[in-house]
Amino acid sequence: MKSFFHRGINILFKKNLLLTNSITSGAFMGIGDIIQQEIEYQSKVLPRRYDWPRTARMFIVGTIMGPMHHYYYIYLDKVLPYADVKTVVKKIACDQLFASPATLLCFFYGMGTLENKTLEQSTLEVKQKFVYVYMGDCLFWPPVQFLNFYYLPTHYRVFYINLATMLFNIFLSFIKHYDQKKV
Repeated sequence: MKSFFHRGINILFKKNLLLTNSITSGAFMGIGDIIQQEIEYQSKVLPRRYDWPRTARMFIVGTIMGPMHHYYYIYLDKVLPYADVKTVVKKIACDQLFASPATLLCFFYGMGTLENKTLEQSTLEVKQKFVYVYMGDCLFWPPVQFLNFYYLPTHYRVFYINLATMLFNIFLSFIKHYDQKKV
């Protein structure tokens, strides 16, 4: 008889993997934003502790990006099925050259849509902030992804990425909301 824990893992990571990946993607993006807002509040940058609509937007965009990550990592593991160093380097290169820029663009345009920005306003924000976010991305993600691709089976990849994304989202939230600060 399986334990409660094993049944829960089976439900989350086998039977409902897409749902798990989508919800955790949104939840960890929201948590990253809450942490960033707390830093901003403690630093006297924000006049009040939390902007819940801002966090909700981060949650929504993260949840929407969950399926993209889910299917991307399944596809990547089918195209590059091994976990040797050479294959892991190829996966990291694919991630940095294709998935990261696509994810960042989805983030900025998704957030812009939820903030009622025009396409032109979102494009201007991308032009102003993309290079900084992508540079941070290139520093943060390759070592994180090495551990992911080398050690984890496919069905745990997105959850692990979502957990790591929570840390990256502190930086992403800072850059995204930088123009609203009085720094």
